[in-house]
Amino acid sequence: MANRYKKPDHFTKRAKLEGYAARSVYKLEEIQRRFRPFKKGMRVVDLGCYPGSWSRYILQKIGRQGVLVGVDFTAPELDQGVWLERSIYDVSGEELCAALGGKCHVLVSDMAPRTTGNRLGDHVEQIALASRAWSIAQEILEPGGAFVVKIFDGEDANSFCLEVKKQCTQVKRLKPEATRRQSREFFLIGMGFKPVQ
Repeated sequence: MANRYKKPDHFTKRAKLEGYAARSVYKLEEIQRRFRPFKKGMRVVDLGCYPGSWSRYILQKIGRQGVLVGVDFTAPELDQGVWLERSIYDVSGEELCAALGGKCHVLVSDMAPRTTGNRLGDHVEQIALASRAWSIAQEILEPGGAFVVKIFDGEDANSFCLEVKKQCTQVKRLKPEATRRQSREFFLIGMGFKPVQ
């Protein structure tokens, strides 16, 4: 389908000036400003990490003492980080924890399907990706950890949010300023993860 976002906006221009591969970094920047999920020395997983804007930002926040493991079909061109080049459906929690050197403090997912313009179909595909991210998070997050995931709003969004609420002490929905006005996406931020006993 034709690209609806041909005209570069303020965030696209800013990303280019600051050397980021994508404008989506400013969504994560706002999440960090509001919720502070990232701290120095943390172990973080970035699902759907290519082209690397989120990974680069996370690496700045966790520093050299932190560990970032990214999963995508293509690895970002970054000096730091461990990259698993495959589908998120083909990676295990055990493998991620081994690459991290322990349980995960924060799991983020900016994954999205290739959109078709079919609102329901795109929403269903997006929820499937978010559900896979949550399944991995439940397996590898440390108690008290954080979960950040992109959602396309639609009929299944609320039930997904309720599932995350069952295991997080604080859950918020956020549509960052850098999200395009016509987009249906929002981010779900779950803090204070509680593993099932």
